[in-house]
Amino acid sequence: MEAKNDSPGPFPMGETPQEKGGFDHVPKSYYVPPLNRPSLTTESTGHDIPVIDLDGLTNNPARRSPIIEDISKACKDVGFFQIVNHGISQRVLDDALSAAFKFFNLSNKEKSKFMSNDVHNPVRYGTGIKDGLDKIQNWRTFLKHYANPLDQYISLWPETPQEYREKMSEYSKAVHKLGVSLMEAITESLGLGPAYMSAKMEEGSQTIVVNCYPPCPQPDLALGFSPHSDYSCVTIVLQSSSGLQIQDPSDGKWSDVPNIHGALQVNVGDCVEVLSNGMYKSVIHKVKLSSDTTRVSIASLHSLALNEKMETAPELVNEQNPKGYRESSFEELLDFISKNDITDGKFFIDTLRLKRND
Repeated sequence: MEAKNDSPGPFPMGETPQEKGGFDHVPKSYYVPPLNRPSLTTESTGHDIPVIDLDGLTNNPARRSPIIEDISKACKDVGFFQIVNHGISQRVLDDALSAAFKFFNLSNKEKSKFMSNDVHNPVRYGTGIKDGLDKIQNWRTFLKHYANPLDQYISLWPETPQEYREKMSEYSKAVHKLGVSLMEAITESLGLGPAYMSAKMEEGSQTIVVNCYPPCPQPDLALGFSPHSDYSCVTIVLQSSSGLQIQDPSDGKWSDVPNIHGALQVNVGDCVEVLSNGMYKSVIHKVKLSSDTTRVSIASLHSLALNEKMETAPELVNEQNPKGYRESSFEELLDFISKNDITDGKFFIDTLRLKRND
């Protein structure tokens, strides 16, 4: 039987199945249309998912050039890559994941303090993009909070578990520094130079989204997260186990992202697609579920300041490559989400692409 559900979302009052037994089947509100249902076996796309060793990126000029070339190729071909030797210690990674697991194991009373459907809230807990309103519900719970500048937002973060602010802020600071370095590499790879956006990225927005994907009794029918792209420059993901799938832009097939201990995943976001005038594509990705494993991921989305508009670099526009995108801001994305159901295949990036006669 279906567990009693007293609030929107997949789990009773936002609680995970472990806490109240959950469901023994997937309710119809979580059914994914057949064409979008997850493949529980890996589909080969013909492309290996790039793993890039960042050792030397910031302190070895001889190593920097080939790393930049690897990043450029990954951004063009896939819009996604994994990174190793990224400079964040395993202790910091493990502590962040531990704090995340402990948060989701809190009582519903504690977690529900942050529950909201207002996508503009700087700290928000929920079980869906918009709980109870999305056409297709995602099988997850999440905690989202802004993280840059840290001293402006950390007092709004959960006070429990006791170590959450300490451990998550240590990770947030480290991954913010990494995000700036990656964007310097990306703008350099585009021929714009490493300093092209450095100051804006240093002062830009950082959104931490901590996701929990509990075991699902019928993982072939539901998704942890529907197909989407990220409105960010780059999104850096730390995961406790595999589950992320990316779409090959050349043939539309899906591939599992392998879980490499200590590695981080990097998604090219919509903002880099706009900046590059389409040379680099934001990656479409989704999250499949497990019948017996709880997966936690920590996604750090790095963008310009909330109201600052991203536009195509003028240096990348010419007669052969006319401007293909309109400018936009993170606040515009939030307005789009509040007015649309992105679980129904509506992508914000599609609203940014200019038609040939525009």
